[in-house]
Amino acid sequence: MDTNTAKQTYGIGELLGTARERAVPVVRGIADPALGAATPCAEYDVKELVNHLFQVIAQFQRLAAKEPSDFGEVAADRVGEGPDWRERFAVEADRLVSAWSAPGAEEGTTGAMDMPARLVGSMALLDLTVHVWDLARATGQEYGAPDEAVVAELTGAVAELAPTARKMGVFGEPVAVAEGASAFERLLAGTGRDPRWV
Repeated sequence: MDTNTAKQTYGIGELLGTARERAVPVVRGIADPALGAATPCAEYDVKELVNHLFQVIAQFQRLAAKEPSDFGEVAADRVGEGPDWRERFAVEADRLVSAWSAPGAEEGTTGAMDMPARLVGSMALLDLTVHVWDLARATGQEYGAPDEAVVAELTGAVAELAPTARKMGVFGEPVAVAEGASAFERLLAGTGRDPRWV
């Protein structure tokens, strides 16, 4: 059988649902004393990165609905709003999945740069995967390789986004990896992260 014919195409909403299943337990596993810890995403400590993730998840919900977004605004201190922030994160992640599962979410273009909507959805998937890996590493939690379909989607997206993302300082320079590195380790390295960060 032709492998291309056999390969299933997953919707962004479905892939985000898979990523959400990984993300929510990691966020729930962050202990309060770890909020000040450094992360592989050098400009953020754990608390700042959680707040950033809240912000981008909300903005990507808007982009799924073809509404204006603003990634430039300073992230609100969602962690500081109360001790239920872990459950509020789970609710926002559910909303993100629903937004990108809605009919038409992947069609056409969205955002100020009129990017293809599916690629924008892949950016949401990247944040919900790579930043959660950052948080897991920073807080001593296990984070195995994500689902193959998620890694495949993100590998293509990172290849497309990398030149612009590096110019804008969103990605660092690629990190060298061992010859036997996994597809996910190569993906992390492509965003400027050291997969062996401890």
